[in-house]
Amino acid sequence: MRAILSCFALFSAIAFADDHWPQYRGPDGNGHSTAKDVPTEFAEGKNIRWKAPIHDKGWSSPVVWGKRVWVTTGKEDGTELFAIGLDVKSGEVAHDLKLFAPKKPVDIRKYNTYASPTPCLDDGRGYFHFGTYGTACVDLDSGKAIWKRDDIECDHWRGPASSPIIHGKHLFLTFDGHDKQFVIALDKATGKTVWEKKRSVKYKTDDGDYKKAFSTPHVIDVDGQSQLVSSAAEGTIAYDPESGKELWTIYHGGMNEAGRPVFAHGLLYLTAGHTRTLLAAKPGAGDLTESDFAWTLKKDGPTRPSPIVVGNHLYVSSDEGNAFCLDAKTGKQIWKERLGGPTSASPIFVDGVLWFACENGKVDLVAAKPDFQRVATNALKDGCKASPAAVGDAVYLRTFTHLYCVGK
Repeated sequence: MRAILSCFALFSAIAFADDHWPQYRGPDGNGHSTAKDVPTEFAEGKNIRWKAPIHDKGWSSPVVWGKRVWVTTGKEDGTELFAIGLDVKSGEVAHDLKLFAPKKPVDIRKYNTYASPTPCLDDGRGYFHFGTYGTACVDLDSGKAIWKRDDIECDHWRGPASSPIIHGKHLFLTFDGHDKQFVIALDKATGKTVWEKKRSVKYKTDDGDYKKAFSTPHVIDVDGQSQLVSSAAEGTIAYDPESGKELWTIYHGGMNEAGRPVFAHGLLYLTAGHTRTLLAAKPGAGDLTESDFAWTLKKDGPTRPSPIVVGNHLYVSSDEGNAFCLDAKTGKQIWKERLGGPTSASPIFVDGVLWFACENGKVDLVAAKPDFQRVATNALKDGCKASPAAVGDAVYLRTFTHLYCVGK
């Protein structure tokens, strides 16, 4: 029996080591989780393993690597910026790292936080990004900074929100500001610039407010070629991740683009900022316009939440709190239902169920099926603008004040 228990413990440790949620929208950047046996009903004091207060203010989503879950936060005036690592089992704080202390941050308190970009984790290192105010690479065990950059300048105007991602040896950062718009690749080991590419989209105005965007890029594979797909105001551009060479552009209009692209069925699913358009297009060479799109959903699309594809269906929530199920290939609406409140967070898929976290503290769980089925509506004390993370048999939810671990 002792030998059996030892083998089981070893198997559990190996399985746990492989269970990560290392970036915004999870391991594959599409909101899908392999988590199992997570309770669908929870509330304050029910199926909550732990609840930890997070000091100051931040809307970054939680990320998980091994034994710790990480978030960023910052002083409301932006003068101090932190990374916090908590024990996944207890919620105890293992690291509370002050990484940057900007001297004159632009006042954005009405619109955003200084800690909205979600960190990304890779091979025991954490990459914590605060837009122009700094990017740091940290050893996740010791909490020591390996390198820092605070010399990449951009006037975000409404604050930073684009999250970093890793592909191969590079860390990719997005700067679509009021004054400058560019994508930059850093060597993830050293922080040195590998390439920097100015946005080439054709903006309709010289007004910098219209040129802003807050999206997170996604790397896809098209016929064996890796493509860094990065949405901006007016359009979405694909770059060669190694060189920064532009491969194609999709012109869809819109400013303040915030969604992360999703790739499935040979189609890219994109949102188009303030136009409230959701669209599907096949990536290809040259410039693509609306006549090239597979389908569009106009006026009902989100400006902040990213879509998710499960099987043959696409699901998305609008800012106002409507959830949609569409045929992923044709865009035909299958159902539209009201959630518990407005949404900024992106949905995730956990063991057959979609999790929609609302700004008023309600968390709607909906079956990922073409027939609408509300599995549960749960409520926490504070609302969410951060997207959930799901690892093992737990879901991590960040509200405006706390980080929760939902589990049996």
